Amino acid sequence: MRDRDRIRTSLVRALMLPCVLSVSACPAASGEPAGPPPAPTLTALAMTPATVNLATGATQQFAFASTWSDGSSTAASVQFSATGGSISATGLYTAGAVPGAYAVIVRHVASGLADTSAVTLTTPAATVTAVALTPATVALITGATQQFALSATWSDGSTTVPPIEYTATGGTVTAGGLYTAGGAAGSFRVIARHVATGLADTSSITLTAAPPTLNAISLTPSSVSLNTAATQQFSLSATWSDGSSTVPPVEYSATGGSISGSGLYTAGATPGSFRAIARHVASGRADTSTITVTSPGSSLVNECATPQAGWIWCDDFDVNRLASYFEFETDGGSFARVNGVGNSGSFGMRARWGTVGQVSAGALHLAIGKTPQTYFDPVDAGTAQYRDLYWRLYVRNQPGWTGGGGDKLSRALIFASSTSWATAAVAPVWSGQGTNSNVLSVDPSSGTDVAGVLRSTTYNDFANTRYLGQVFGPTPVFATANTGVWYCVEAHARLNDSGSSNGLFEFWVNGTLEGQRANMNWIGAFSGYAFNAVFVENYWNAGSPAVQERYIDNFVVSTQRIGC
Repeated sequence: MRDRDRIRTSLVRALMLPCVLSVSACPAASGEPAGPPPAPTLTALAMTPATVNLATGATQQFAFASTWSDGSSTAASVQFSATGGSISATGLYTAGAVPGAYAVIVRHVASGLADTSAVTLTTPAATVTAVALTPATVALITGATQQFALSATWSDGSTTVPPIEYTATGGTVTAGGLYTAGGAAGSFRVIARHVATGLADTSSITLTAAPPTLNAISLTPSSVSLNTAATQQFSLSATWSDGSSTVPPVEYSATGGSISGSGLYTAGATPGSFRAIARHVASGRADTSTITVTSPGSSLVNECATPQAGWIWCDDFDVNRLASYFEFETDGGSFARVNGVGNSGSFGMRARWGTVGQVSAGALHLAIGKTPQTYFDPVDAGTAQYRDLYWRLYVRNQPGWTGGGGDKLSRALIFASSTSWATAAVAPVWSGQGTNSNVLSVDPSSGTDVAGVLRSTTYNDFANTRYLGQVFGPTPVFATANTGVWYCVEAHARLNDSGSSNGLFEFWVNGTLEGQRANMNWIGAFSGYAFNAVFVENYWNAGSPAVQERYIDNFVVSTQRIGC
């Protein structure tokens, strides 16, 4: 028994050892039972976010964190409250409509601990909520226009129209909403889009083909000079809205003479300025041509007997002056001074293409001013430098003339070499080709570079030529319908000043300016020579398509405007 007591005593001591080391591990004193540990207490609440800026009407989710005396973070049972809006039991705050400074509060009811977040409410910027395009549907004919209008609604109830981008199909639309229908019938639309929000509205457009309308009629020639009792056939062209060119029925009327239903004008016996009118009665569209009626050239006979100021040279061919030209090319008699072919039946020059395909029908080459070779033999003192020059001639094609202008008519030149016919500048007045074959043009060119260094080495040195731009006139001088009539053709060429692009080349037909090429750097700083030759030419590049004649009279070269 003593052994069992010793064992029991050892076990009791072993069980009591922790009590020695830690009072809390000791059992209650005999007769005092052990109780549960004290419950943890809430020591703090923290709400997030602590501050927030919201637009009125917006929402914000608030959260909170709990801190306990035992270090745990179990969420406490709390109540939310708020000003300036409402808040749910889970912390979802809905802002009210009144801007200002407000608060959201979380409170632990049992302990009274709380935390607060500051809320600032502001009025939100207004936004576009809808755009509306009017009219919503429209029916138009092709080519018509329609002004669209736009309205808008905003979140704040305003109706200000915001900036809009327009797009369209079946036509074009301006930034202001003006739609112009195209030429194709069909179903199309106009769209107005507010780029910032993507809000848009669409209008439907139905296009139907419009009946063509007459846009314009044109009477040619637009101006003409006739002798008393002479005739002129006018021709008519028209343009329509559908691009067609059918000539509609018109009514002709005229002053200073009579005109037939087909446009044949017969001048009266009284000189003066008159007109022919073609009118499309249905549309009121009309066009007018100016007619100058003169006595048959009487004032041009022996014109050179009374030279005017500035005239360098005059040849009315009523006196034989052909020996004064440094070259007179007759081409086997094709170009000759003949009585009865000039103005009023006086002397004139007749150019005859005697065979089909004949190219050259003669020329007159006149030298003036300072020249580089004695061969040129000027008709004046031979010392002047003509940088500003006018020349005029009268030309008439025989009745029934065909094929256009036959290319060359006249030109002024600067011969610049003592060893060759190198040219520093050429100022030609000649007809065009193709659709321009019946009208005259100016076609200036240069034999210098832009600095004024002579590059030309021969006559017609195309490889070393700068072409400065051809300009055509409107009058169909060489049209078959206009043959048998004298035309007064005057040209003016002015060289540029050194260092400037102020060269000028222009021409008139019957006193009306037909074409002009301005602002040219014609010869750079070249100054050795100026215009020193003027040619009258009858040269058909491809050859005349028929046996035919034309006549030239009253050739004048001047430093001033000559006139007709």
